[in-house]
Parts: sequence; C-alpha cells; structure tokens
Amino acid sequence: MAPTVHSSLVLRAATLEPMTPLPAPTQKCPCDSGAAYVTCCEPLHDGESAMTAEALMRSRYSAFATGRLDHVFRTWHPRTRPLDIPPTPGVTWVGLEVLRTVDGGVLDDTGTVEFRARFQSADRAQVMHETSRFERRAGRWVYVEADIAVLPRRR
Repeated sequence: MAPTVHSSLVLRAATLEPMTPLPAPTQKCPCDSGAAYVTCCEPLHDGESAMTAEALMRSRYSAFATGRLDHVFRTWHPRTRPLDIPPTPGVTWVGLEVLRTVDGGVLDDTGTVEFRARFQSADRAQVMHETSRFERRAGRWVYVEADIAVLPRRR
C-alpha cells in the first residue's frame, strides 16, 4: 500500500479542550522519554519554553496524545500555522521513536527531527513517519513544517 502524504492539519484554538484524561503526575510521559509527564512535557504544555527542537517535538506529540491542542497551536510558526486544528476522535497515540536529530540544540536557530509515531485508528494500527523542521522565533522553538507519510503498521 502506498503511503498517504498529509500536508496540513486544521485547528480552532478557541474550542480546544483535552480529548483524553491527562496523565497522572507519576505516570510516564506519552513522549516515551521515560520521565514522568509532570516533569517532562506538562511544563511545556503549560507555557514553559522547550530547550531543544527535539524537546518541542516530543511535547507536541504528547500534546496530540493528551488532547492539549492549544500547545500544538501555540508552538506552530505563524507563517505556516493553519487557522484551525480539530481534535481527532478515535485516534489513540501509542508510541514515539526519535530516529535522528540535526542541529536544534540550545545554541542553534534551526533544527530537524525525524521520528515515527505509532497510533491506532478505526481498528487499524498505523505509523506516521515524519521529518519536522523547527526554528527559533523570539527565543522560543517553533514547528515550521514537515514531510509526513502514514503507513500501515507492520506487526
């Protein structure tokens, strides 16, 4: 089966509410860092600035997984950000694997993160393979754009 390529998402910032219960303070973060959500991605979801492009990418993944789409919207570059990002009912994000990062460190102004995100949708396990580009804007990392392919998950 050929990959389905997605170029944009759509979000209405004014109507965003978490789609799933937020992880308990001691629960591991959805970004698969191994840290607790409360010390990993939750502070970024609540407005703290990511130190690296990878940290921002992980927090954006966790935001999709926990329904914190306000964070996805806030961390998207205004030049490429859509007007609306709707929730995706029926999609459960189940795992993240970072494949590589290029730049995106504390002293960089641009960075690239390649990753695979596993999700379940309509009784089908799938994998999204994405290479995301980030840049620093006013001292904060923001997502700019990505190359995305969604494939059936191989068991």
